[in-house]
Amino acid sequence: MRLTILQVGEAPGPLRDHYPRFGPFFERMFADLDMGFCFDSIPILDGAPLPDPGVVEGVIITGSAQGVYDTPAWIDPLRRFIRDAHEAATPMLGVCFGHQIMADALGGDVRKSEKGWGIGRHVYDVVPGHDALAGLGNSIAIAASHQDQVIVPPPGAETFLCSDFTPHAGLLYANGAAISVQPHPEFDVGFSRALVELRRGNPLPTEVIDERLASLDAPLDNKALAKTLARFLLDAAG
Repeated sequence: MRLTILQVGEAPGPLRDHYPRFGPFFERMFADLDMGFCFDSIPILDGAPLPDPGVVEGVIITGSAQGVYDTPAWIDPLRRFIRDAHEAATPMLGVCFGHQIMADALGGDVRKSEKGWGIGRHVYDVVPGHDALAGLGNSIAIAASHQDQVIVPPPGAETFLCSDFTPHAGLLYANGAAISVQPHPEFDVGFSRALVELRRGNPLPTEVIDERLASLDAPLDNKALAKTLARFLLDAAG
């Protein structure tokens, strides 16, 4: 299956010399599963045109420093792409900003949360009753880095990952071909640590940063979530 990665974000400025854009994180995550994926990456944030949503085999929308309330030139075309891809039942995955813009484009409510930054290792409950999630267990731990959240899911979307901090951390969409998650199964521990350290003193105090760095000493369930997302996309592609 060929996955088209819509790159709408990159590492924050201080980290760009050491880490790639977000596309290669996804390529590595899915390639490591050895499930037959290949990849195209499109730098949407550089002004590259969006593909035909009815032609691509599958789509990934990456994270971004932008919020759904921001106005880069590419954001409204991306909303239209998401709506068209959803209508065409194109297999689609959104992560972090990708999760938020999918919810926003399809009628949900996304805002900057009053709870502040969610960084480091977060544990999410897995909502039972979804065949697509077999094998995840009752909870998973994944690294997160966000302020914005889905406050109200779109009509027909069901929450499958939740926590007290992020009540709608994973969504399954009504067309059966779209899925999105707030945390980052594609990020390795080194990059997740770098993102936490970046917030030291601005806006978060040292004691919070140290606690969130320590949280990343515990195991993460990146591979389990990656396998679930991969199976979902393959099943949606038929």
